[in-house]
Amino acid sequence: MTDDTTDVPADAWMEDVRQIARAVLYEGYLLWPYRESSLKNRHRWTIGGVHPEGYGREHAGNRWRMRTQCVVRAEPGAEVAVSVRFLHVVRRDRGEEAREREVRVPALILGGGPVRAEIDLPEGQEHEGAVTRRWAALRGHAEVRAEWVRPELFRVTADVVNTTPWPPGASGEGTRAEALARTLVSAHTVLHAPAGRFVSLMDPPEELRAEAEGCRNDGAWPVLAGEDLRTMLSAPIILYDQPKISPESPGDLFDATEIDQLLTLSVLALCDQEQAEIREGDPRAREILDRCTALSQEELMRLHGIMRRTEPTT
Repeated sequence: MTDDTTDVPADAWMEDVRQIARAVLYEGYLLWPYRESSLKNRHRWTIGGVHPEGYGREHAGNRWRMRTQCVVRAEPGAEVAVSVRFLHVVRRDRGEEAREREVRVPALILGGGPVRAEIDLPEGQEHEGAVTRRWAALRGHAEVRAEWVRPELFRVTADVVNTTPWPPGASGEGTRAEALARTLVSAHTVLHAPAGRFVSLMDPPEELRAEAEGCRNDGAWPVLAGEDLRTMLSAPIILYDQPKISPESPGDLFDATEIDQLLTLSVLALCDQEQAEIREGDPRAREILDRCTALSQEELMRLHGIMRRTEPTT
């Protein structure tokens, strides 16, 4: 288990979807006006989450397992690489942040048995100047298996389960905030088959429609990521196949309900006191502020909008 995705060597297939995955990971993480005094930034979190099993069983609608199921065309013996990524809530003296976590499951061999990776993060803390950051322990596992459907066709199932003890204390009920501190926030799964081809669940070939429609997903929406059909991104948000980040976008803004230009201009309209509050708060908010104030006039004009022709998927 890695502490931070920035410490993980990037595979080529992961790099192809990393930008999309990060946008999904942080969707809604911190919303305009990016100040922690704002109510929506004091009571946040992002879309989706795998909660502690005990909490999920006590509170309907708070799932403790996320399931991804999809179909891949490949020969027996082909490998499928699976990576699970999520945010881990980090509390600090003046609010909350998040740290990226990633667990990589041992390669799944199509036609072989299931594979499993443990999620085992101890609680901890760190100090940076006058700021102290603390995080709760996380426990769970990711398990992946493949079912033979017919020659050169397999159904792959990836389960992510949160077994973090609940309630966290020796007595009494845990709070919602305590549950979030022990949740795999915005969890998503990336699957990659170097020698295979995944089948679109949104628009499958007619001869594979029944197999695609037979897939059952819980808390996840798998879509094709990349044009070679070798990678599937399964996230807690509805996406279309082969999603892309606009090349004109200068960076993450965490709020897909608005356009980059509007949010950027709104940041630039903040008064000095509001900007000072942002700089003293979440480090990712500071990144947004610094990036927006550094944009040139030409870069701002590129955000105005553009029409593109898209080619149909073959």
